[in-house]
Amino acid sequence: MAASDSKRPRTDMAAAQAHGDIVKEIFYGTDIPAPSTLKASKVTVVGVGQVGMACAFAILSQQVVKELVLADVMEDKLSGEVMDLQHAGAFLPAKISKAGADYKETANSDVVIITAGVRQQIGETRLSLVERNLAVFKGIVPKLVQQSPNVIFLVVSNPVDILTYVTWKLSGLPPNRVVGSGTYLDSSRFRTMLADKIGVNPQSVHGWIIGEHGDSSVPVWSGVNVAGVPLAPMLEHADNGDEWRSIHTQVVKAAYKVIELKGYTNWAIGAAVAQLVRTILHNEHRVVPVSTIVNGCYGVDKDVCLSLPCILDRNGVTRRLHMVLSDDEQASFRKSAESIWAVQAALKF
Repeated sequence: MAASDSKRPRTDMAAAQAHGDIVKEIFYGTDIPAPSTLKASKVTVVGVGQVGMACAFAILSQQVVKELVLADVMEDKLSGEVMDLQHAGAFLPAKISKAGADYKETANSDVVIITAGVRQQIGETRLSLVERNLAVFKGIVPKLVQQSPNVIFLVVSNPVDILTYVTWKLSGLPPNRVVGSGTYLDSSRFRTMLADKIGVNPQSVHGWIIGEHGDSSVPVWSGVNVAGVPLAPMLEHADNGDEWRSIHTQVVKAAYKVIELKGYTNWAIGAAVAQLVRTILHNEHRVVPVSTIVNGCYGVDKDVCLSLPCILDRNGVTRRLHMVLSDDEQASFRKSAESIWAVQAALKF
């Protein structure tokens, strides 16, 4: 062996150590779950309302599953939706079936998407809405875990951050396997509105909404860029800086506007959920803003679920990115956590 070869292992060890240090700076947490035994085959959608069916159709259209199971307590509507999709068997090659009240047909699902839940009534408090949905989830989640102990839950029902926490508590699963759709759609709206103002394709704009999927969400203006060109310095000196920053307000109000016009939102969240399912089943290791436990991040000291950029793959959330946030952004993130905890702390399991 040459002398230079004998020194190589020590150099490699130093390089590995340096790599480890860099990784610690980038990510929260260092434990990566063991490789999953999941196969990209079966997905269950619980709830066949407007959102559930948009999710189902988007997943089928992208042909990411071999089998799709739909579940709902409204048996006639469930049967009709399943039959309608089955009639497209020549175009949508996946097997499509329905689940009964015991959820046996959902057995061995790789991913279960929960869109079920009750709607907020006029004058109803947020806590009351959450408590009623907690009762619904108590009747759903344990049965689903019994049928699919290796499942990854993807929670879409609102308020999604609190119901992601509820699902985690009721399922007994490790937190990486319970994911909320969170601010994935919010971030898409943010990028789309920025792109429209700048005059470029939304895929060329890189920007994140983190925190709550709701009124206390946090736009990370310090990280917005187009092809690596940061937007923040321009906003500091722009005469219309407030006009740019109002884009976040438009993002927050976007769903309300759609609901005002058509009564509900479904297509955009359906497309977002289908992308998340593809990311999981294809083991893409894609970085996406989804809702997960954030205790220990940016000074948060409670078990609350909020959105941060996370690596998503067949193990669920395997890492949370440690974004470099401004002091104001960190404070807003903690405030978002506090608003969630104010409601969540009153829940009784």
